[in-house]
Amino acid sequence: MLAFGIDSSLPAFDELRDEFDLRAGSGEVSLIVTAYFLGMAAGQLVWGLSSDRTGRRRALLAGLTLYGIGAAGAAAAGSMTAMLIARFVWGLGAAAPSALRNSIARDLYSGDRLARITSLTMAIFLIGPAIAPSIGELILLTGNWRLVFAAAVPLALVGIAWTIRFGETMDPANVRPLDLATIRRGAAAFFGSRTAFGYSMAVTLGSAAFFVYLGSGQPIVDEVYGYGDWFALVFMFTAAGIGLTVWTSSRYISRFGADAVGATANAVMVGTGVVFLVTCLLTDGRPPFVLWIAFTTVFGSFTTVSTPAFVALAMTPMARIAGTASALNGLLTIGVASLLAVVFDRMIDDTVTPMAAGFVVYASLALVAARWARGGSREIVEPDGA
Repeated sequence: MLAFGIDSSLPAFDELRDEFDLRAGSGEVSLIVTAYFLGMAAGQLVWGLSSDRTGRRRALLAGLTLYGIGAAGAAAAGSMTAMLIARFVWGLGAAAPSALRNSIARDLYSGDRLARITSLTMAIFLIGPAIAPSIGELILLTGNWRLVFAAAVPLALVGIAWTIRFGETMDPANVRPLDLATIRRGAAAFFGSRTAFGYSMAVTLGSAAFFVYLGSGQPIVDEVYGYGDWFALVFMFTAAGIGLTVWTSSRYISRFGADAVGATANAVMVGTGVVFLVTCLLTDGRPPFVLWIAFTTVFGSFTTVSTPAFVALAMTPMARIAGTASALNGLLTIGVASLLAVVFDRMIDDTVTPMAAGFVVYASLALVAARWARGGSREIVEPDGA
């Protein structure tokens, strides 16, 4: 569902450029992805904080309803401004399952078990990116971009039905009032925890690098390499490779622990980024297409290996404020990451060198953040005054 809101729309970018008279070769069309991510970022606080008061199920139901409304609005948009507003609302609704999946996982598990479950869940979620572009392509064969967006409405209804059936996971003992004082204490506990904040920043920076690919992958395939018709197949290959890597990595978390797996994956990200950048500099910013696919697949794979490991480590001391912590984690890892990605997205024109540079810069900073977080305490935090 989350992937469908992003990835199914990518094959429709050419139609969207024509529909809204966007300049060919510009990064303007990537704002459709950015608006969705910003909505998801804002929604992290809404759903995470409210779920600590009302429970996970009610927050999910409200968010999924908003998801359907945003999708319908995007399908009916008559201008780029209306499109971006609808995409923001759509992302706001998508933030509910995005934010609360970590809260729900923390409600039920802890430690390396939490990391392993988070990793397996991410591997399942990656089925979406593997098939969503192809679904978008198939819809475009019989309809236009509006039908692609409208197809997300039934998904919201399926999500609502499943949420009702799944039930509530939060321990009633962890219910917290929703007021400014409580929110302030929760935020202070999160940002005051070197472990929670440090690992969240590591995920944020790693995600920023991967978001450069998500925002610019289609224009690069189409305009830099001239293989626009192959985009869905390329994206499916990359997502499948990522999903397989993440699925396999879950067993290593059980064996070596989340910290070791996350750190190793992050180091591979840095190494891949450096080799990618050097290759770009030696090929005038246009390495062979197959090499570009290989670099983005490897980098994306290890980004999504490090992410669940670091998220689990960040959430470990946050059991009593899982909703608040998940909200703040999501605000950083989606909102801040998407804004950081725009820095390099906007530089991409006729070469992929800015993408490679973004990989190196953000993956290196993620490695620094994770090292800093490693020195923090993993004892469960009890907010002052709770």
